[in-house]
Amino acid sequence: MSEHYSVIVGLSLALVVTSLLVVEVRHLKYAALAYFVQGLLLVAILVGYATLLPNHALYLWSVTVLISKAGIIPLLLWHYLKRMAPMETPNALGFGISLVIGVAVLAGFYWLVDGHMTWLAPVPQLAGEPYGTNLSVAFTILAFGLYALLSRRDTLKAVMGVCLIENAVHLSLVSLAPGLPETAMIGVVTDVVLSVWILLIIIKGMYEQVGSSDIREMAKLWG
Repeated sequence: MSEHYSVIVGLSLALVVTSLLVVEVRHLKYAALAYFVQGLLLVAILVGYATLLPNHALYLWSVTVLISKAGIIPLLLWHYLKRMAPMETPNALGFGISLVIGVAVLAGFYWLVDGHMTWLAPVPQLAGEPYGTNLSVAFTILAFGLYALLSRRDTLKAVMGVCLIENAVHLSLVSLAPGLPETAMIGVVTDVVLSVWILLIIIKGMYEQVGSSDIREMAKLWG
């Protein structure tokens, strides 16, 4: 049983690496590929929980995540990336500084949350493994998604930041409420897919009008 928990913990920590790649890789197609890999890792974690608990509802949850996060959303990203510039609009920090800050955010926030897990976990059992590590990773990815939203000028990277935040929500829910009805999770995933699709349509229209995916260029649409 502990070996299975170690696998889940390892998969969860791999989510941190893919989050860093999603935000810091400047080539947008490779960033989207990292998001696709993160979706597969999230599916593997859900299947692991479904096997260990056991909870058959989590299998349906994992299928839903597979279709949406390793299927529909990456395909939407790649579809719109074909019509836009392949490289991210440079952020104000520069690649080197942004990478250092990104690593610091990930490491610092993980250390902070993991060190205070007994305060955050609603019941003592959730402070143990693999729940404790998963919750620490979930809060860390949430913080990193917010960092992407605040530090990136490229609208597509902002969308990817939103996707990271939603992945963090999934990881926290599977740790805090693995018995959540599958119908509720399907509803959450559907809302996210539709939101991402609408955002990408808006971004494509903006790119066609001003020839850039720079958030600052949106002001020209109001002029």
